[in-house]
Amino acid sequence: MALDRQVCFALHSASRATTAVYRPLLDELGITYPQYLVLLALWEQDGLAVGELGRRLELDSGTLSPLLKRLEQAGHLTRLRSTGDERRVDIHLTDTGSALRERAHALPECLFAASGLTEAEMSGLAHLLHRLTGSLRESVDAQQKGTP
Repeated sequence: MALDRQVCFALHSASRATTAVYRPLLDELGITYPQYLVLLALWEQDGLAVGELGRRLELDSGTLSPLLKRLEQAGHLTRLRSTGDERRVDIHLTDTGSALRERAHALPECLFAASGLTEAEMSGLAHLLHRLTGSLRESVDAQQKGTP
């Protein structure tokens, strides 16, 4: 039960260290790490509905809405109610939000350089983390359905 032998703590520590590497670069861009994640999703697919974006980022509306509001106030995106379905709100990048993509391009490279890992190790780590996440989600889903 030693703390440093727990996978959960290793993941927590790695997440905090990643954010610390990104922080000075994000400060230069005038955005936070959660805002960066929102922008990453929109750079990949602009025009996502709020619900789709929340599912993509695994954020509930109570967490996502303030992020979107701040990004909108900063001029990086707009929230538009769908004309076809008034319950749907679509998120679109502004020119300013799109332009941040080029300025943020160096962030993954900085993390890679700071990691001390090889390209193959970094790729393998990402693969393992995605696999772990999928397995853990399946386990939670099974527990919620009452199956072992």
